Amino acid sequence: MQVTTKAIVLISLKYGDTSLIVKAFTASDGLKSYLLKGVLTSKRGKLKSAYFQPLSQLELVANHKNKGTLESILEVKVNYHYQTLHTDISKNAMALFLAEVLGNSVREEERNEPLFEFLEASLQWFDTHEAISNFHLYFLIRLTKYFGFYPDTNDMGTACFDLQEGEFTNTPSLNPILTGENLSFFKRFLGINFDEVQRIKMNKTNRQELLKSLVLYYELHLQGFRKPKSLAVLNEVFS
Repeated sequence: MQVTTKAIVLISLKYGDTSLIVKAFTASDGLKSYLLKGVLTSKRGKLKSAYFQPLSQLELVANHKNKGTLESILEVKVNYHYQTLHTDISKNAMALFLAEVLGNSVREEERNEPLFEFLEASLQWFDTHEAISNFHLYFLIRLTKYFGFYPDTNDMGTACFDLQEGEFTNTPSLNPILTGENLSFFKRFLGINFDEVQRIKMNKTNRQELLKSLVLYYELHLQGFRKPKSLAVLNEVFS
């Protein structure tokens, strides 16, 4: 079936010497993987490899057979032109990290309009704002709403947060927990919006500790989730 849909690129992998396999989250059909034959060497074709950078927002005309096999793209154009996301060093490092997280966590092979709209809007916000050092922390917390393990915000006055159970408690078990300053910063990200993110003042150690805890939270709740390789690069850029 031929479809025209918006899509956000998650992963782009070289296949052989001339082709790409692109994993994208589409507005029409959720997660899709495409084989782009010869795109790395074609100079006259409609498909250019530059379109398929991580987190690019595109409009595709594609054939979706919906049989679990690699799909094909007939036409592509940029749906939203990033101004800074791929050119600013700090933003690019964060974008690569977020793309890797999404590539590890988004698995829905069906339409999910709320998730698509969240990704689309939050990435455009990221592109158009300068103060973004806390963006990834808030993004990861908000993203859990769409995966079904957003923190239970009852009992937020308690002494710790149980990462395994996803809830605040005064009676910690042997599960990994957040306490102290790490817990305090975690609480402050709950219930705010993107425009309030940079009001949370954190140093590099605070930021790295909370990010480490959030990655663990994903590992505990998403089967097969792997710690992003780009995490070390991100920490280096924001150190």
